[in-house]
Amino acid sequence: MERGVFQFVFRYSKAQQLVLILVVIASLPFYFFSLDIPKQIVDKAIRGSDFPMNYFGLELDQVPFLMVLCAIFLILVVVNGGFKFFLNVYRGAAGERLLRRLRYQLIERVLRFPLPQFRKTSQGEVVSMVTLETEPLGGFFGDALNLPSYQGGLLLTLMGFMFVQDWKLGLAAIALYPVQGWLIPKLQRQVNALGKQRVQSVRRLNERIGEAVTGAHEVHANDTSQYELADYSTRLGKIFDIRYQIYKKKFFIKFVNNFLALLTPFFFYSIGGWLVIVGDMTVGSLIAVLGAYKDVSAPWKMLLGYYQRKEDARIKYEQLIEKFELNDLLEEEKLVAEPDDKPAMTGQLVAANTSLSEDDGLKVVDGASMRVDLPSHFAVVGPPGGGKGEFSQMIARLLNPSGGKISLNDTDLSGLPEAFTGRQISYAGQTPYIFGGTIRDNLLYGLKHRPLREIEY
Repeated sequence: MERGVFQFVFRYSKAQQLVLILVVIASLPFYFFSLDIPKQIVDKAIRGSDFPMNYFGLELDQVPFLMVLCAIFLILVVVNGGFKFFLNVYRGAAGERLLRRLRYQLIERVLRFPLPQFRKTSQGEVVSMVTLETEPLGGFFGDALNLPSYQGGLLLTLMGFMFVQDWKLGLAAIALYPVQGWLIPKLQRQVNALGKQRVQSVRRLNERIGEAVTGAHEVHANDTSQYELADYSTRLGKIFDIRYQIYKKKFFIKFVNNFLALLTPFFFYSIGGWLVIVGDMTVGSLIAVLGAYKDVSAPWKMLLGYYQRKEDARIKYEQLIEKFELNDLLEEEKLVAEPDDKPAMTGQLVAANTSLSEDDGLKVVDGASMRVDLPSHFAVVGPPGGGKGEFSQMIARLLNPSGGKISLNDTDLSGLPEAFTGRQISYAGQTPYIFGGTIRDNLLYGLKHRPLREIEY
């Protein structure tokens, strides 16, 4: 799997992201014209005096000219709204497609886990990671490139418009952005570090709750209810402290943003008013600049929010991938391969000096060997905990030997795909699992390998 969230987005939605960027580029000229129309309405249609006026080859009096400009403004509003509607819907669909793919890949990884891994990973933890922890990523996937390009384009268009009206007001508009650009990311990195601690603490709490549910009889048998509750209280208190620190830093970021956003209009009213009084600027231009700055805060806040979401998404994605990246995963090819020539289940089944070790180095099976002519009946016997069950699972290729090998007619079983081992070798353990559905579904479960016909929707 891709190690970074942007690598994942680029690989699986490159075409969709390109479409979104092209639509963003096409929308910006219309947005610029919509900013200039109010200035023309005030300076030319309302305060103007040279009528009738020639406008695109038409001789218009004052009122018709005003109506034409208002109609153009309304058309531009509809066009800009249409662009925004398309971008929102299209990027939402792109994000959902990527979320579907990510969940599918994680589920596919779970099916490739070695069986011992399930003793270390709880069911609730896996379900939570695949469903709940991936949900916020779906919204970010669609915004990964579209939001900074669209909101950044709007911001640059607004800034360019203000500089066109008067460079002094343009400088006043961007004067405080370097402060925000330096301070906000610095605070956000602290929030991200706390967020990572919170995720890890919640996961450990989930594991402890799972232990209490599974081992409830041990809790009551040993009178450790108060001990368990004290442990949960400590963990909940730690999560509270982390979240409280996150709240303080997040709302301080919001306070700084709001203060600086409200400070800029002070420069506009003072500098812009002075320019109008001395005659270096028209009232319409000042109104247009004030209207443009009113719209500046929205894309700027969206970009700051995007930076926060980007860091959150990066941390969540990397933590997810870390949990599903194992060194001993079953090869993907073994799940999907459909070999033409399959070894016959006749001949010799040979186990040569096979061993199986757990993570702590304890050998469950040590140096087991056998040679059996197939077809035949044979039994592996031994005391409880002697490794006979694990040895049977190695023969069924549910476990891979740590040493030695098991072969069928000189073909190593560990190299065969599941299309062979899952269809030619059956395994019935002491605790079979019953899937949801009917008894018939479970009886026929071993026959559900490949579709027999096209699905009818």
